[in-house]
Amino acid sequence: MSLDLLPLATSTAAAPNGSRTPARPWDDPHSYWDAMTRAVSAVSGPVAALHVDALRYNALDMVVRAGGVPIRVASKSVRVRAVLDAVLDLPGYRGILAFTLPEALWLATPREGARAHDDIVLGYPTADRAALAALAADETAAARITLMVDDLAQLDLIDAIAAPAARAEIRIAIDADASWRAPGLGHIGVLRSPVHEPGEVAALARAITARPGFRLVGLMMYEAQIAGQGDATGAGDAVIRWMQRRSAAELLDRRAAIVAGLRDIAPLEFVNGGGTGSLELTASDLAVTELTAGSGLLAGHLFDGYRVFDPAPAAAFALDVVRRPAPDVVTVLGGGWIASGPAVDSRQPAPVWPAGLRTAPREGAGEVQTPLRGEAARDLRVGDRVWFRHAKSGELAERVEHYHLVDSRSGANEASRTLPTYRGEGKAFL
Repeated sequence: MSLDLLPLATSTAAAPNGSRTPARPWDDPHSYWDAMTRAVSAVSGPVAALHVDALRYNALDMVVRAGGVPIRVASKSVRVRAVLDAVLDLPGYRGILAFTLPEALWLATPREGARAHDDIVLGYPTADRAALAALAADETAAARITLMVDDLAQLDLIDAIAAPAARAEIRIAIDADASWRAPGLGHIGVLRSPVHEPGEVAALARAITARPGFRLVGLMMYEAQIAGQGDATGAGDAVIRWMQRRSAAELLDRRAAIVAGLRDIAPLEFVNGGGTGSLELTASDLAVTELTAGSGLLAGHLFDGYRVFDPAPAAAFALDVVRRPAPDVVTVLGGGWIASGPAVDSRQPAPVWPAGLRTAPREGAGEVQTPLRGEAARDLRVGDRVWFRHAKSGELAERVEHYHLVDSRSGANEASRTLPTYRGEGKAFL
């Protein structure tokens, strides 16, 4: 089923009973989650839902935040092909940042009822030999997909799989380290690329352009310490904001130098940067030609802690109450859908409705069951539902085969409308 995000939400929408629905229905949590519950009331749990109004709001808000710089959609933060297609139909979005080469090949291949995408950048290096062989043997796919590298060994692997003279030309982008090497503090950011300084990036670029069978077309620099680090989360916010200001100033000069050096070596088609949490900042960098974002579309709860934007909770999942161990405790079936990253509380799914529920400190979100404590538990009965938000945006799709759509414009029960996830289409890429 396709998904149309092009009609813009108006200030209010008429409901079947004649009442008016606010343009931001999530601002009234009771009504919002009650509507979600009613929409999927006939569906057996666990059930994942996608609120179309919230997704539309998030997608358009990111375009505004990007200030005219095109946004490449990070597919790992979505993992629903119909959502990718719908977002890319909106002005302001262009291309996909994929997370595996098999996924990129799948998205680039024409098939009945599915769009073939022709501008896919692989966000990470790959060592998938079968997928590399398939790419090398398919000139159409090779023209649509750009591989990411940060080491000549990655090119050596491609050459070992398919010699340059016997394959399609492979499009290449360099992933340059955007972390901050802070005086006295050391490395601040994620551990990604080994090339950091302008001279290191230029040396790699020269070596790539000297190799037959490859064409250098782009650069990516992802400032995770800014884009992926909330600055309105608690007592340490002042330190986070100081770090981000210093890191942004350093990166502005270094990225400009890297891009200038690369343009003397190869005609770059794109310079990619940023993420959901840094759209405004990265868009202001004149060296950047495109942004990447994806998490802000479905809005996992990790993206609640930012000062400059307030995403709508577009995706959520509901679990059924199956026990009542105590008057102020209920137990739901399932729940242990932990997000990737450090094994800390912030990676747990967050119970969001009814309000006031919390997981047990010694149990957390469990593989088979999750106990929840709070005053709201006193009013819950066996068979009632509790809504959770996943910490990250795309990883929920690895747990369910489809999302049920809720759309306040229609006011109808939307349980029959679903969108398959990658897993629902029989794909589990990573």
